[in-house]
Amino acid sequence: MSIDLEALYTDLHRHPELSFQETRTAGIAAAHLRDLGLEVHEGIGITGVIGVFANGAGPTAWLRADMDALPVTEETGLPYASTATGVDPDGHTVGVMHACGHDMHVTAMIGAVERLVAERDQWQGTVVVVIQPAEEYGAGARAMLDDGILDRFPHPDIVLGQHVTPLPVGTIGVRPGPQMSASDGLQVVLHGRGGHGSRPHATIDPIVLAAATIMRLQTVVSREVDPHDLAVVTVGSIHSGTKNNIIPPDATLQLSLRYPDDQLRTKVLEKVERVIRAEAMASGAEREPEITTLHTLPATINDEDATARAAAAFQSAFGEQAVIDPGLFTGSEDVSWFARDSGAPLVFWFWGGADPAVFAASAAAGTLDHDIPTNHSPFFAPLIHPTIEVGVTAMVVAAREFLG
Repeated sequence: MSIDLEALYTDLHRHPELSFQETRTAGIAAAHLRDLGLEVHEGIGITGVIGVFANGAGPTAWLRADMDALPVTEETGLPYASTATGVDPDGHTVGVMHACGHDMHVTAMIGAVERLVAERDQWQGTVVVVIQPAEEYGAGARAMLDDGILDRFPHPDIVLGQHVTPLPVGTIGVRPGPQMSASDGLQVVLHGRGGHGSRPHATIDPIVLAAATIMRLQTVVSREVDPHDLAVVTVGSIHSGTKNNIIPPDATLQLSLRYPDDQLRTKVLEKVERVIRAEAMASGAEREPEITTLHTLPATINDEDATARAAAAFQSAFGEQAVIDPGLFTGSEDVSWFARDSGAPLVFWFWGGADPAVFAASAAAGTLDHDIPTNHSPFFAPLIHPTIEVGVTAMVVAAREFLG
């Protein structure tokens, strides 16, 4: 009896879990893999799952799906919408939603493994299924690697992964070389001197310092990066103060930085740090800012030869017009740690989940950004069908291309 993938997807969507808290999701994935005959290992890298299916002599393909959700309150209004809450690392209760489609990733992976097991007389080799936690923290792949998976399980000859996006359903986006940006997350504590709101002259106001810093940081890309290069500097969080008539002692910013390669990363990091320290000096801060790296993600770089093979296989399966070069995505991923640490080639691709008719009409009207919710939006909701089926087939086609 085949797995009801729609029921699996809607269940996962209703019950999202934050990074490194994915115990229910991991248990469901592990149970399905075990039922399909895989050797299953749980609790890897805190909540990760590994499934191994050995099918004779041949190459080893690692197939990766991430499973964590985001601290986003869902607003889709769907009958299977999440109403879940969770506690974030700072102890705050937050709404939780699969706003990046990782529920679809797990569902498509389970469906792909089911197909590969059913078709095992048509290929040879070993499939290692990696159900990864905490991609949204940029920490899950590293946690699994630090838990020794390269020593404990068959070494990969290829690493494969996919991500659902607001491309039209049926579209596969893949390109050789850089596919997603490198990223750093920074936390910056700006130190001022607190006091009464009626006596600002007796203080060093960290909120004014933070405001000046945020505005000056916007010039790093617009005025200090070559327009031909791609870079992003975003301040996604600012916290300071408790009351309207108290000037607080400090302010905390959290930054997201993106770049296509290590060379530009070095340049942008230097410029960002220079701005932060210079603004603190200009404000008369008596203590240097504290700059802490929250995470570092390498660029997701697809192997050129392996990507050419996968793209040709996708064209055979879906048609030449369905396979596109989506360009470099400014989002970031931690999947490439598996390839970098193992020395195996990586192929990572996107598959569409948006209604093709709505997408076409919005593209014609020039309103794609308004009409098509993207990943991390509280309205992000891939079509269930045929998004699941395309994701299943894409993973099977790619795996079969590299298995014996």
